[in-house]
Amino acid sequence: MSNVDNRPLGELISGLVGDLSGLFRKEIDLAKREASDKFSFAVGGIEMLVAGMVLAIGAVGVLLSALVSGIAAFLVHQGMMEPSANSLAAVIVGVIVAGLAWMSMSRGLSILRGTDLTLDRTGRSLRRDAEVVKEKLS
Repeated sequence: MSNVDNRPLGELISGLVGDLSGLFRKEIDLAKREASDKFSFAVGGIEMLVAGMVLAIGAVGVLLSALVSGIAAFLVHQGMMEPSANSLAAVIVGVIVAGLAWMSMSRGLSILRGTDLTLDRTGRSLRRDAEVVKEKLS
């Protein structure tokens, strides 16, 4: 069997240019879709991180006002002086709120660290396309 193509050179080049143009358009579309998918996944991690921060701020406001007063009242009832009871209550509540905030932000950061933002499918597809073009030009 012969591999000789009897079409004119201009027609062959025109076909090759058309094929390459279509191929690159498809690759760009694939890259856009893949980047969009990766971005959407990363947004989930960012949302968790922001939710953790909002909860931490809310927890600081609510818990510091309610828990500090409650713990301070308990400590005063146990015989501690009021200024010391207020200070100790504030430290206790602050440590608890900081622990909760750290856990939530840590979870969000671990999601972001686990997010792979490389365009794997596009890279594989471009390598395949480059091999096909090399074969056609050989």
